[in-house]
Amino acid sequence: MKYVIHKADTRGHANHGWLDSHHSFSFANYHNPERMNFGVLRVLNDDVVSGGKGFGTHPHENMEIISIPLKGDLEHKDSLGNLSVIREGDIQILSAGTGIAHSEYNRNKDEQVEFLQIWIFPSSKDLAPRYDQISIRDLQKKNEFYQVLSPNPDDDGVWINQNTWFSIGEFERGVSMEYSLHEKNNGVYIFVLEGSVKIDNHKLEKRDGFGIWGIESLTVTTDTNAKVLLMELPME
Repeated sequence: MKYVIHKADTRGHANHGWLDSHHSFSFANYHNPERMNFGVLRVLNDDVVSGGKGFGTHPHENMEIISIPLKGDLEHKDSLGNLSVIREGDIQILSAGTGIAHSEYNRNKDEQVEFLQIWIFPSSKDLAPRYDQISIRDLQKKNEFYQVLSPNPDDDGVWINQNTWFSIGEFERGVSMEYSLHEKNNGVYIFVLEGSVKIDNHKLEKRDGFGIWGIESLTVTTDTNAKVLLMELPME
């Protein structure tokens, strides 16, 4: 078993005025050779976008890009002709494949948008680009992990071109919940959205990240009411 802890206050930080972003891994002007990725997890950005502002049209290729909104309304437009709005309780995936251009804007002038932007290396390059978003409200459960992303289009949540599973856990204080890995060679990266938890006697608080591999299962125990994002993914 091996693990790595990324405390919230050790993340990279960029404040562009309209965008306040914290980077768990190297991104843009934040470069840390010790924090380039965790397996196929390349980017985990915790973004806050000011009212009416956003990311202008820009291209991507050969990357799986997941957005999980935490607050507000984020408007998406892309070169495939999609125009949509994602909100808290939704999840969005953009499989860039051979190439796609998109923009993301805060639809409201008077409130911020908060969302996670996550990049995953795909299992194969030069695939056909694809966009999808769904509501995960009907999947939500208390005091257990519920799946929001997987490699299987027939499973709960959106699907991804990688041997990767995302689950969210919303737990009351004093709950212990075990998670068993789908693939023995995968690792798990947990990002604490709210509250504080313990994993193998390591205490994690809001916006801390914890990566672990060489295990078949792990147990998350809550010190407070807590919400976590759990990402199971290949380590190479």
